[in-house]
Amino acid sequence: MDNNEKVKNTKEKTTKVKIKSKKWNRDDTELTLLALPTFVWYILFCFLPMFGVVIAFKRYQIFPGKSFLYNIIHSEWVGFANFEYLIKSNSLFILLRNTIGYNLVFIVLGIVIPVTLAIMISLIYSKRKSKVYQTAMFFPHFLSWVVVSYFVFAFLSYDKGILNSIVRAFGKEPVQWYMEAKYWPFILVFMNLWKTTGYSTVVYLASITGIDPSLYEAAVVDGATKWQQVKNITLPSLKPIVIMMFILSTGRIFYSDFGLFWQVTRGIPASLYNVSSTIDTYVYNALLSNTPIGMTSAATVFQSVACCITILIANWVVKKIDNDYAII
Repeated sequence: MDNNEKVKNTKEKTTKVKIKSKKWNRDDTELTLLALPTFVWYILFCFLPMFGVVIAFKRYQIFPGKSFLYNIIHSEWVGFANFEYLIKSNSLFILLRNTIGYNLVFIVLGIVIPVTLAIMISLIYSKRKSKVYQTAMFFPHFLSWVVVSYFVFAFLSYDKGILNSIVRAFGKEPVQWYMEAKYWPFILVFMNLWKTTGYSTVVYLASITGIDPSLYEAAVVDGATKWQQVKNITLPSLKPIVIMMFILSTGRIFYSDFGLFWQVTRGIPASLYNVSSTIDTYVYNALLSNTPIGMTSAATVFQSVACCITILIANWVVKKIDNDYAII
């Protein structure tokens, strides 16, 4: 047998081995069984409910003695009439301004401040102190906005609030915080940062700990200062995770944290409507009123479509700048 025949036989054997390896095996079965509950959960609670989107295009009616599915199918089709209710609303400009404006501030500060804190904590020599600071900042993430709202009220209450007690101590007139709209943009931004900064800081800190220590060792040998190390090693290494967090954040730019805007303001009184009402609070108020469910559903569909378009645009921009950092 010559060398050509040997090579040919070897290739045939290799091809047979590759074909056999593609067959279903026991590992595939075990992994499939492990993934099956999650797959079923997503089908039941994520994909099937998407059928309810059709409510936004119908004048939903409840037929006595009939099922929810029957009501949807037999309700009158009205097309985009429900969306006209939102578009023609006198509050649309205020809702969009507050929702997008606050989210833009949250996105910018939600990147700058956590990254700065993560770098500062990573430079602390004492690991024990570093863990204490991480825990202290991360703790607010687990608190419900309902609980937080009571703490805020304890500070801002007109009669017995801590801030007004300090104001009275200096001989000044107490402030009716829940009646003064000019203070609330700063309060809402501060509360959002207070609650979310710790979680984001831990994410960025985990990325910093994954940087190769030899890079810093080489920088020290070359005589680089701490700032030069941060500028030339830490920040470039954090670039992928920062961009990913930015793209994900833009995907919810038309949504707002309902607990922040509704609970902290104690139900958005009329005096704070112009500075704290968002699309989510608008939908909630509409559900509490006699507004048809099709119109409120149209508002949420508008949010979803707008956010989908926004995240695709953000990903497209990142892809144009540097294709390696795009998510899609």
